[in-house]
Amino acid sequence: MTIAPEKNPQTGICQDVIFPPGDIYSDEPPLESDLHLRQIILLLTCLEWLWRDRNDFYAAGNLTIYYSPYQRKSEFFRGPDFFVVLGCDRKTRKSWVVWEEHGKYPNVIVEILSDSTADTDKNLKKTIYQDTFRTLDYFWFDPNTLEFAGFHLVDGEYQPLQSNEHGHLWSQQLGLYLGVHEGLLRYFTPEHQLVPTLEEMAQQAERLAAKLRELNIDPNTI
Repeated sequence: MTIAPEKNPQTGICQDVIFPPGDIYSDEPPLESDLHLRQIILLLTCLEWLWRDRNDFYAAGNLTIYYSPYQRKSEFFRGPDFFVVLGCDRKTRKSWVVWEEHGKYPNVIVEILSDSTADTDKNLKKTIYQDTFRTLDYFWFDPNTLEFAGFHLVDGEYQPLQSNEHGHLWSQQLGLYLGVHEGLLRYFTPEHQLVPTLEEMAQQAERLAAKLRELNIDPNTI
């Protein structure tokens, strides 16, 4: 049970409320492993490239979300491994402070499971994301066991997403599928095409250029 702080009877404001600035630094601990870091970077960079012409979203990894109703940094904060907020300015932030962002919470959250976090991600965090954040799409993925699950908020409760024939789960908020590819969680278009990394795009371009040269066609002329 949480005991609410006493309020000043004249103002109705909690006496120990501290109103911090919006540029609070993230308080998230180090990641579990380099695999966790690689997965978060992959989700972040692929989405930012795919949405490179959009300026109405914010995506981040391992960043603290502050959501205290008393606008305090010392309580009510969580740090999803990866999250996306829609309908906001695309700019750099040190943390996500809900009261400085017009009350916006993430539209999509992905947690990367580990032995030490799996229980919290599947229970406590899931409840917070459902009941407090009201995050519409919630996913978790274990890069070691490849366990993958997703949920969509329906009438205030998370309902499990059903995978398609490819084993992918649809994110209604992103307009993309998420699925496991070569041991990592990746995005797929509605047409089931893998959203490539910059390195993969460069490799594809080089393969195409090589084929053109085999046909005595200079790829630079196309």
